[in-house]
Amino acid sequence: MDIASIRAILLSIFLFVSVFSQAQSSINTFLKPSDTLNKPRRTGVYIGESVALGATLIGLNQLWYKDYPKSSFHFINDNNQWLQMDKLGHLYSTYHLGRVGAEMLHWSGASKNEQLIYGSTLGLGFLTVVEVFDGFSQEWGASSGDIIANVSGTALYVSQELLWKEQRITPKFSFHQTKFASQRPETLGASFNEEILKDYNGQTYWFSFNVHSFTKDRFVPKWLNLAIGYGGEGMLYGKDAEAIQNSVFQNPYRQFYLSLDVDLTKITTKSQFLKTLFSVFNTIKIPAPTLQYDEYNGLKAHFIYF
Repeated sequence: MDIASIRAILLSIFLFVSVFSQAQSSINTFLKPSDTLNKPRRTGVYIGESVALGATLIGLNQLWYKDYPKSSFHFINDNNQWLQMDKLGHLYSTYHLGRVGAEMLHWSGASKNEQLIYGSTLGLGFLTVVEVFDGFSQEWGASSGDIIANVSGTALYVSQELLWKEQRITPKFSFHQTKFASQRPETLGASFNEEILKDYNGQTYWFSFNVHSFTKDRFVPKWLNLAIGYGGEGMLYGKDAEAIQNSVFQNPYRQFYLSLDVDLTKITTKSQFLKTLFSVFNTIKIPAPTLQYDEYNGLKAHFIYF
């Protein structure tokens, strides 16, 4: 390789780094929360959320509810189905949608009260409308258990902000594929993407506790978490009676987990881009050594569990 080629390569690298640095600087400036109320930002947040959630609800109605007959509004009792995994999914969803709503208003410089009243209730409002859709559908019905779980997710976020002014306990999610989805793909998912949402056997919901926030011990890393998880296995149908009606024997059982985790939002960085990225991925439990307990296998250790 001659000197001219080396110079050309070095120049290309220099230009790339320069452009990337400028782009990152612009992104960081944009993502940095405003110190005072920025009305255009706040207006953009409210309009953006309204459009996004409105479009999602319209799409959900067209894709999911349109082909099923309507009925008068009614409730159903589904609290004994799927080992309550679906209820934890509701709690998890309302918590993180509310957290995003509050963080977006924080980015706009809105007051703390506005963040809690209008931001943290984003998930609760959205899933309440979904519950109304269910209530008017003959196929389903509104669920009191879902409503309680939705309120609990929002309450978990708001109560921590009021009590500690920080989130010390974070709901998280992990998933692994199981043998059950292939046995009933129409309900548990026919592809990996569907299985993540539908196969409760592979889902684990966690409450991840930030150790330093509780102990204030300077020797404990600020990002270190201890996570308690809950899952279930052996489910082809929501409840045993439904399985028996379809000539299927199932043996659902609960699983409990204890594991290490990382609070990505506690990792120190000056990059607003990385802070935003960490906030997004802090919804997921990282793979880590884990202890599992259930009534059939007893105590079991996983070198890495996800």
